[in-house]
Amino acid sequence: MREVLASLSRALRLTDAERDHLHHLAGVPPAPPPGPSREVRQSLLDLIARLPSAAAVVTSATFDVLAWNDLACALLEDFSAVPPRERNFARQAFLAPGGRRLRYDVSDLAAFREHAAHELRAAAGRYPDDPSLRRLVTELRAGSPIFEALWSSHNVTRRPSLSKTFRHPAVGPVTVSCDVLDIADRDQRMIIYTAVPGSKDEELLRLLSVVGTQRLDAIR
Repeated sequence: MREVLASLSRALRLTDAERDHLHHLAGVPPAPPPGPSREVRQSLLDLIARLPSAAAVVTSATFDVLAWNDLACALLEDFSAVPPRERNFARQAFLAPGGRRLRYDVSDLAAFREHAAHELRAAAGRYPDDPSLRRLVTELRAGSPIFEALWSSHNVTRRPSLSKTFRHPAVGPVTVSCDVLDIADRDQRMIIYTAVPGSKDEELLRLLSVVGTQRLDAIR
């Protein structure tokens, strides 16, 4: 019966909520999702594109960066220029993939690492059959003693700071506010970085929005 309902849901192109409602009407609880959603709604893609003065990304429950705007590429990483597996904030926080320099050199790195380990443990409970999540956790445990210690502990996590400073390799330190919006129906997060209006940091973000991901050596 569950397979029939799943086929019907796909044929009717039901949303997750509509699919769950159909299962409950039939008296058959829906199966847990095999893994976190990686599909970003078009409305969210349009939204982050309309935030020219803010750096914005959408991440999955496992910290994969699924979508980004131009300023996020300038401030954080040119995500389009790296392999998909390296577009992961947890991997960047604990490892330096491919020997590349760690770009996410931020003031609250220790708190973010605690938060990431806690969230990945929670995600592993929600998606026990997701092979990509298991591979990520295995890689982090093998490659980072810090992650292994955090994964093995049961300490209460610290939330990352609402304000953080990125030590950008070209323009120097940039302090931004960090707001996280939950996208509950897809188990995703939208992260928006903004600077205080009229501050030097706003000027630096404006500069980054102009020059993008090109080399900034000439302006230093």
